[in-house]
Amino acid sequence: CQTLDNFSLSITLSLFFIIVLQKGLKENFADAQVSVVDCPDLTQEPFNFPAKGICGKPRIADVGGVPYLIPVVQKEKVYDLNTVAKDIELPGAFILGAGAASSKILGVNAELIPIVQTKSEKKPAVNGSYIAQINPADKGCLLEKYSSKYTDCEFGLLANLYASEGQPGKVIEVKANGRTGELNFVSCLRQILEKHYGEKPVGMGGTFIIQKGKAKIHIMPPEFSACPLNTDEDVNNWLKFFEMKAPLICQPVIVSRDPGFDLRVEHTHCFSHHGEGGHYHQDTSPDSVQYLGYLLPAELLFRIDRPQETHLVGRD
Repeated sequence: CQTLDNFSLSITLSLFFIIVLQKGLKENFADAQVSVVDCPDLTQEPFNFPAKGICGKPRIADVGGVPYLIPVVQKEKVYDLNTVAKDIELPGAFILGAGAASSKILGVNAELIPIVQTKSEKKPAVNGSYIAQINPADKGCLLEKYSSKYTDCEFGLLANLYASEGQPGKVIEVKANGRTGELNFVSCLRQILEKHYGEKPVGMGGTFIIQKGKAKIHIMPPEFSACPLNTDEDVNNWLKFFEMKAPLICQPVIVSRDPGFDLRVEHTHCFSHHGEGGHYHQDTSPDSVQYLGYLLPAELLFRIDRPQETHLVGRD
């Protein structure tokens, strides 16, 4: 477990930081507004999270990695969110993010949308996660509440996680409508930070809603590839892509640049209340799309079980 202190350069929710984000977003969207607001109560619709907010000792964890999935899978790589919370020195943390479900538990490969209030000395874990997998009946999306079938907090292979005490507080509200550029919402935010802060890494996480429009989403097949996936083309031919409709509730983990930890610099999964979800790539209705996000800079970065043999394939 490696730690990078002062990860966010002691960024506060300052007017300067807000201006940087808003200016950058307006280069990629017809309209963008960034402000500091009280975090909405995330236990309410449409989120229904087990914690009220995303504030309190915010930090990011990059666990495992794509090299444990491709070119060939390493199924023995299994983790537990309660253990991760201890590893990042925040037992009882509220965790959001994007990862792979444990095939040991499910029996198949699937996307995990982690939403977990991890266990503490006083309370058991509350798992509000979703899993998105290929429906064996019609080959479409099958989105299910994790707790409807399972009682653990495991995941497999890889995850990018934003953790906090789950408290209310001040957050960055981001509104962006009408995409005019090529970048998706998350890539746009990341590149704004990278451009402004250069070699100094800045991380953010939280949640956003695609309120209107449609989006390109992938779900991994239930069976791991029998043949090595050696290129991005191999990976894209293996993945199953869908166009999914709003509203979609998304969980981004963003790092402006990799300081040498072999990070996945952006990773976003989403769920909905209409049975669709998975790995977010891009909206497919740029003229009508509307984003509403609540984000916070992280203070610390933790790199857990970094692959010794690595590559850059399949990082999209």
